[in-house]
Amino acid sequence: MAATSSFKIVRFKNSNGTTSWRVSGWLAGTRIRKNFKLREEAATEKATLEIQALQKGSGLQTVATSLSIEQVREAEAIFRRLTGHHHPLTFYLDFALSNYREPLTSKLLTDAVRDYKAAKEHEHQQDLISAMHVTRIKREMDRLVKHFPNVTMAEITGARLRDYLELDRVGHKTYNNRRGHVGTFLKFALERDWIVENPMQRISARRLRKRRYGAVTLSAQQATGMMAFVEQEHPAAVPFFALCLFAGIRPCVRSGEILRLRPEHIRIDSDIVRIDGEVSKVREPRSISIQPNLAAWLKTYPLEKFPIIPTNLQHIREKVVEKFSLSHDVMRHTFISMFVAKFRSIGEAALQAGNSESIIRKHYLDLKSKEEAEAFFRIMPKRSIAENAAATPAPALPFPSDTLRKAG
Repeated sequence: MAATSSFKIVRFKNSNGTTSWRVSGWLAGTRIRKNFKLREEAATEKATLEIQALQKGSGLQTVATSLSIEQVREAEAIFRRLTGHHHPLTFYLDFALSNYREPLTSKLLTDAVRDYKAAKEHEHQQDLISAMHVTRIKREMDRLVKHFPNVTMAEITGARLRDYLELDRVGHKTYNNRRGHVGTFLKFALERDWIVENPMQRISARRLRKRRYGAVTLSAQQATGMMAFVEQEHPAAVPFFALCLFAGIRPCVRSGEILRLRPEHIRIDSDIVRIDGEVSKVREPRSISIQPNLAAWLKTYPLEKFPIIPTNLQHIREKVVEKFSLSHDVMRHTFISMFVAKFRSIGEAALQAGNSESIIRKHYLDLKSKEEAEAFFRIMPKRSIAENAAATPAPALPFPSDTLRKAG
């Protein structure tokens, strides 16, 4: 017997003289015979039986449900995907409901940046990142908000980010730095479900040509002229310039090591400047040998009368920069290159400068001759200790780093 058969409607008379309409046929091996008073009712039953026969033959079933056609189709698709899995659909549904969180893609970029800045400020307070690093992050975030005004996090796509990274036709290094700052911010946003993915992951960093180049430095003659000018015109600032030039202390007046250096760190009797973890930019302590000429400068201009950070340092530094074209960290670069030239020890220079040996070798090796280095470390004060003995102690800033940062 076939699995399904056609159904027929036959008219016949009952024994009581009435007329009936009979639907007959086979459904999945079962004989069907049903009588109806009206032909229309018989026709409806015949159509229903034929649909059931088709469903039986194709594996389909008739089920009363409140689901829409679209929902039924989706349910069928889900069950097909579960073929071969050992858990019921409810198991996977419960897992998704317990673990999935809808991303808050409607969060405004301005609000996200505000929260990110607050998080980085907290990291700085915990001494995890430097003040200068926080400043760079804030500058980049302000630039990002300015470029994307009134947008949500969901609107920051990879294509729009590429346009931003290439803003102002920046060089490869600036491009990579910008990519790093924004990428870290987007990672922060992803962890908080403000975005569903980090679009920066699809944007590669640009390759930089590795090349050896020397740091910008002063010659021994320029250093001599600068110290003579400071001693003659601005003697209150002599310790600041002497420590930066002859000990390589990081000189930035916004967040440099020199702002955190205290007189107790300078031990002339032991010929040591001790940079502890609180002073060091990289949070690693180090000791710097006080060379004879630096000792002479510090004895001639004692710190109890000539503080490391005088009140008018910002103004004085501007005058010196104007006259000698000082670039950022040029005094520190000069010290390291002169130290390497005189002592011919990359390892010792790295220890005293707080750099790696690879950095010393890449940027400072063979920039100066031994003769020029000898001349550099013979730069001495013109005044005598006696001439400064009667000097009135100069006022120092109570909180140098805060005050200078505001001034800068």
